[in-house]
Amino acid sequence: MGAVNTVIRQQLYSEVPLVNQVSEYIISAGGKRIRPVLVLLIANAYSYQGTAHHSLAAVIEFIHTATLLHDDVVDESSLRRGKQTANALFGNAASVLVGDFLYSRAFQMMVTVGNARVMQIVADATNVIAEGEVLQLLNMHNPDVNEADYLRVIRSKTAKLFEAAAQLGALISGADEAGIQAAGEYGRSLGTAFQLIDDVLDYSGNAAEIGKNVGDDLREGKPTLPLIYLMENGTPEQRELVRSCIENGDEQHFNQILAAITNSGALDYTRQEAQKASRRASDAIASLPDSKYKNSLLELSAFAVDRNH
Repeated sequence: MGAVNTVIRQQLYSEVPLVNQVSEYIISAGGKRIRPVLVLLIANAYSYQGTAHHSLAAVIEFIHTATLLHDDVVDESSLRRGKQTANALFGNAASVLVGDFLYSRAFQMMVTVGNARVMQIVADATNVIAEGEVLQLLNMHNPDVNEADYLRVIRSKTAKLFEAAAQLGALISGADEAGIQAAGEYGRSLGTAFQLIDDVLDYSGNAAEIGKNVGDDLREGKPTLPLIYLMENGTPEQRELVRSCIENGDEQHFNQILAAITNSGALDYTRQEAQKASRRASDAIASLPDSKYKNSLLELSAFAVDRNH
């Protein structure tokens, strides 16, 4: 990761000062860096020899950062990773345009690797992510979204970049097609588990630990899995309350919603679905030879569900 961070710093440079300022702010804001770590761990698990995985890990991080910049503008978020969002600090226009810079810089870097399949994986992933963003926008304030609809958004918006990161690590290591697909399944399932636990933490975490305002999903009118479960399994009164809150982005009834979600078993159900995804991730890499990298990948799939931030 030290080598990846060096690449990130080098590639962030622009002759436009505001680009440097916003990019530096968002990259330095922290985060788990799970996606670039995935590239490195998978590549090393397949005994990769070379340095291209550092560049590709940076590419994945740039794409992820670009989506964060755009997400926070769309969601009108003010807090991420415990700090002001870039749009809150620099304005929406700067955030969107610097997000565009990071996307295009990622593609410049990707081309230098000189592998058409690498370009295909990243290009497909960015397109699917964009579709996922639009799907989520269509689902905002829509209380009729069901579990299948919501999981489709997760697979597109969140899990797809995890999948691409893992596939890139396997691809550049010379893994066969079965190995690339297995790595992709690991990444996809890991990303799904991460997002589902994020949904749980939005109703059970605290702002200091999760780095954003608790209840943001409800305020933004996002029908996440705990809310969907409550609407399908709660009382008629609870169902109507949730519908109203989603339609109006109403966080005034957050405590009522939280009590109902907790008592209905919605958080437990969402955790169970995350655990299933975590097990799918672990199963996908069962055929990898034993190594400290494989062990770390297994630990990562466990961490995805056993965390409070």
